[in-house]
Amino acid sequence: MSATPEPTPRPYLTVRSAGTHELEIKKSRFICHLARVADEEEAQAFIAGIRKQYWDARHNCTAFVVGEEQRRERSSDDGEPGGTAGVPMLEVLRRRGVTDTVAVVTRYFGGIKLGAGGLVRAYGSAVSEALAEVGLLERRPVALLAVTVDHARAGRVENDLRAAGFTVSDLAYEATGVRIEVGVPEPEVAAFHTWLAEATGGTAAGVAAGRTYVEVPV
Repeated sequence: MSATPEPTPRPYLTVRSAGTHELEIKKSRFICHLARVADEEEAQAFIAGIRKQYWDARHNCTAFVVGEEQRRERSSDDGEPGGTAGVPMLEVLRRRGVTDTVAVVTRYFGGIKLGAGGLVRAYGSAVSEALAEVGLLERRPVALLAVTVDHARAGRVENDLRAAGFTVSDLAYEATGVRIEVGVPEPEVAAFHTWLAEATGGTAAGVAAGRTYVEVPV
């Protein structure tokens, strides 16, 4: 029986970088901390770090989404009335379609109760505004091809690759030449081989080296 082929990875959205955004509502401070994480362990470590840093806050509510295909989602109200903090935070992440992202909203109580509806809006707004400030990017899967050229021509080939719009992900200087790793969208691999042969006079070829991702701001 033949093995089932692995599914082709799909593009996905995540945050550009870690960041913090604060808003004040009726004297309560809501500080949203965002970070990109690779898995649940990293998300939990980030949450633990924020809780340690903001140990004196009334609440450190959390939500995260990790994984591309089989996503894992978790949220916590951390003492706020059930469903008024973690769930609306998680809903913002879902609605924006982001993954590999963790959000922690630290609340310093200002003495004025917001009510359930007010809390839902406040925690949701904290995450939404933080995402807008930090920004998102799309991680697109591409085929990784390794091109080896001699040292004398490596600089020119690299420049030609970049000028043609290909993503150079790595350069390795070896005794026998320079290994250039190039990210190419799967549908364009055949065209890349043709371009490379023409650009190098047939002296270089691309060898499959797996897959990687390129990051494109959105």
